[in-house]
Amino acid sequence: MAHSRRLSPRFEEALIYATRLHARQTRKRANTPYIAHLLSVTALVLEAGGGEDEAIAALLHDAVEDQGGQKTLKEIQRRFGEKVANIVESCTDAFAFPRPPWRERKEAYIAHLQEACPEARRVSLADKLHNARSILRDLRLDGEKTWHKFNGGKEGTLWYYRTLLDTFKIMEDNFMVDEFERVVIQIEHLAKLTTDAEGNRTNTD
Repeated sequence: MAHSRRLSPRFEEALIYATRLHARQTRKRANTPYIAHLLSVTALVLEAGGGEDEAIAALLHDAVEDQGGQKTLKEIQRRFGEKVANIVESCTDAFAFPRPPWRERKEAYIAHLQEACPEARRVSLADKLHNARSILRDLRLDGEKTWHKFNGGKEGTLWYYRTLLDTFKIMEDNFMVDEFERVVIQIEHLAKLTTDAEGNRTNTD
């Protein structure tokens, strides 16, 4: 029988802190409270064997990027310790405002993944897996309109997720990588179908 990995009051504090930080933020589609994404990423991290520090970092992985930059990172370190802060920092692709160009940020993030600690890669993979699942759901519901929500557009977003997948496959071997690959392949398949459909409509006009 597996040993139970209990979460302490630190996790409860982080959950409350994350909920308050992102209280006015929603996901790209509809009005889903942003905490839904953070909870999903945290669940994946725990299911993949992550400990409490990783679970707390999963709850807070977007806090620096979306809610206050370096000031928030310092507060995370004060509340939850250096290890959590380091994971959150590693999962952040921009501190400066205005942010650097999208492609430049994403290329730098992918390069950084190859040097990141295993704990940070686990949180990052969980984040990207849940994001990919959301993209796939939205493609099924909204089709081509889905790409309008992304700074990289259709081609940039497809490039980003394929490159992330190729990078994670080199460094990780767990259920999240397998699931990420399945989802990315489905995204690419739907993207091709919608492109072909658009082309057919154009040709028949």
